[in-house]
This record gives sequence, structure tokens and C-alpha cells, in this order.
Amino acid sequence: MATLSLNDRLHRAVKLALDSGEATSVDEGMALFRRYRLVVQIGRDVARSSSLQAALLTAVNTGRRCFLGGVEVVAAAEVLEAPLRIVWSGSRTIGDAIVDLQGVPVVIGTPEVPRIVIGDVAPDSARGAFAVRATLDGWSAGVVPLSSSVRLPERQECTPAGVLAGALAISEAFQYVRGDTVEAGAREIGLSLWDPEPSVDWRSAGGGPQLELLPSRLWLIGLGHLGQAYLWTLGLLPYADPSAIELVLQDFDALVEANDSTSPLTHRGVLGQKKTRAMAAWAEHRGFRTVIQERRFAHSFRVSDAEPQLALCGVDNPLARADLEDVGFARVIEAGLGKGTREYLAFQIHTFPSSGRSAKARWSGMHEATFLERTMLAQPAYRSLATQGLDDCGITTLAGRSVGASFVGAATSALVIAEALRITLAERTYTVIDATLRAPDRRRAIVNEVAVDPFNPGITRAELHSMA
Repeated sequence: MATLSLNDRLHRAVKLALDSGEATSVDEGMALFRRYRLVVQIGRDVARSSSLQAALLTAVNTGRRCFLGGVEVVAAAEVLEAPLRIVWSGSRTIGDAIVDLQGVPVVIGTPEVPRIVIGDVAPDSARGAFAVRATLDGWSAGVVPLSSSVRLPERQECTPAGVLAGALAISEAFQYVRGDTVEAGAREIGLSLWDPEPSVDWRSAGGGPQLELLPSRLWLIGLGHLGQAYLWTLGLLPYADPSAIELVLQDFDALVEANDSTSPLTHRGVLGQKKTRAMAAWAEHRGFRTVIQERRFAHSFRVSDAEPQLALCGVDNPLARADLEDVGFARVIEAGLGKGTREYLAFQIHTFPSSGRSAKARWSGMHEATFLERTMLAQPAYRSLATQGLDDCGITTLAGRSVGASFVGAATSALVIAEALRITLAERTYTVIDATLRAPDRRRAIVNEVAVDPFNPGITRAELHSMA
């Protein structure tokens, strides 16, 4: 029971310090991460933009899960009191949402703490060794040094781009404090969700339509890190009639403390609940309609024609992923995250049917990871657990847990929801998008050339906004 408890409690970002040998115990790792602090500074124009608000809330939500010393938000009083233009958990104002997501509104942020700027903030008002701007326009989003002259027009609304901008900013700040990416905060990174090919320059991409039509019927497989990230980004879309949205939520597990470190809709108030029921309650509060499936995903059931035909998969079990095309979905978008101290910033997204390999060909014969490098088990933190009485099986199980950071799932979700939006608009899809936040410009994005039957995933209207 003690082994299970530690597995369920271990913070997935703090595990970085254990696996690298940086911390000699879990307590030492937690103490290190509590020294990580962050400031987010926002301009008055954030009050007028749903996309900038999506960037802000994504930064606060994912930031507090890895900057354990806290996330301060510097904003004028009238901005904090301004109405939210996006929907979040009953919050009425920007300040309400910041506090609900465990950010701390302040007048002046702590000096010499990494700083992220969103909106009209003058470069000379945010000094420090690390200061970056999150910027966006339409389907494009990026992060640049605050000293850079690059800033997108920030005119066309697209909330998934806001999610991407906020997640990229947290990624750069986290890589900076971790010290394992020397360029973090000193480079210009970003991409276009409409044209994610690496040859497309996000700084001048343009393109991508106004969000007028949105997907209305989706089946979500897995409600952990990625599944909740999908819900987070879906929930920020500007649905004119949320009651038109039908979600099937499939998972079999309960929420534990470790989920709070990676999953953007988890907080201490829902720990112990079944993931399906906690996420259904969240979605229904958003105004969506839900159906619960509390069972493992497998080939042993069939999706009926009356159920959602567009599936978003966020499970890391290769046996389940191999079955994704066998149960009757018309389209499947699935994503997987990297593992380990170097690859935790990586992700891959696939869309099926595919002109590349089928899901069966890609994952059949694979098993959940059982191999662990001897160097990891030899790290001081794991040796310390052995001296405390944890048996070999427990230590091996703990070491096999994935390192995870919430901002990686959030960035991935922006691309997954963009893929769902293109399907809704009968536009091109991508066989694979393969990238890492350690070097976003080195991504691959391969257009799906497969011929498929016409498909209507369920469509509903968006409530149109402009960055007035």
C-alpha cells in the first residue's frame, strides 16, 4: 500500500530531479521546485481579447503545476475587474479566473524572477535575466525575447492559438530555470496551427479562417494529462450554444494527487473521484452534454452510427492505440508524449485513417515499457527509497512512471484541436506531427494523402468576437 501511495503522490515534473540524480530524495526534489517562481505581466488589451485571455489562463494553469514557488500576475486593477471573454469555471472576471487557477494577482512582481509578458506591456517595464513575450494572431502563436521587435498583430481571434502561446511561454521559462536548454528565452519560437509545416514562418504566416464553425460531437479516450488538455482547449472555444456539444468521456481510473501535477482540470477538490465523473461534471458546468464510458478502451466494442464518430485519444498504452481503427470511428486523432529527462518535451500526433502506417501496424506487438536504464535505478533518490524500506518492485514501478509537465500537454492539445477544426471544415489533415518543445523549429508535419469518404463530425456555430 505504501508503494501505491508514493506512486500516486509523486509529482511528475519533480521526478525530473530524481531521475537526473539532481535530488537525493523526493523531499529534496520538492524543495528544489518550490524555489521556481514566475511572474506573468499583462496589458490592458487582455481585457478585450478572448485569445489573449486563453494565453493568460493557460500560462497560469500550467505554470503553477511546475513553478511550485507560485505564479504572480501583474495587472492593473481595471484589467483584473474586467469581464472574462472566455468561459472558465463560473469565474466572472479575469481576476476571479486567475485566483481560481491558483495564480496570485500583484501590483509589482517579484524582481529577478522569470517574467512572461502578454499584451501591451512596454519592454522597459519588465526587466530581468529572463523576459519573453507571448504573441499571437489568428492561428499563429509564438514566444520571443521581450527585447525583440517581433510581435504579431494580435487582431484575429483563435483561442487554440492562445493556448499554444501560453504553453510555449511556460515551456521556455521552465527550460530556462532548469538550465538544460541554453537558448530558452533568447530565441523566437512558434508555429501556425493552420499550416504547421516547418517551412512555414509563423511570424508572417497569416492564413487560417475566422472560427465560425466548430466540432460538436467528440469521443475522448483517456482523461489524464492529454485528455484533460483536450477538454481545456475545447472549453475555451467560443461555442455559441454549448448545449449543442456532445462528448463521450472514456476512462476507468480515479484521480490521484500525481494527476494534479500534469492534468489541467485536476485540483485537490476532485482527488479520489473517477476521472469520467469529475470531467463530466466540469463539462456539464461548461454547458456541454456528456456520456460516460467507464471501461478500458479495446477492440471488444463497436461505436454505433448514432454516437460521435470523431475520437481524440490521449492514452499511452500501445495495445489500446493499436485498436483505434477497429471499433468504427470515422476519424481518430491521437497523441503521445515523450518520456524521460530529455524526451518529456516531445510529442507526436497521428490522424487515422492515414496515408502512412495504420494504427495496428504502428503499435501491434509493442508492450508497455518494462525496460529501465540501470543508471536511473542507481540514482541517489531511488537508493534512498530502498534504505527507507521500499522493495525492489516498488522502486522499479516508481522509476517507470513518466516524467510529465502540464504545458507539454497543453501545447499538444492546441495542435490536436486544430486538427479537429480542420476536419470540421473539410480541410487537409496530417498523418503525423512530430515535435519537441526543446527545439520546436525542427518538427515534422506530413500531410495526410489518404482518400476517405466524406465525413460530418457534427458542426455547430461559434460566437464571433474581434480583438476590439
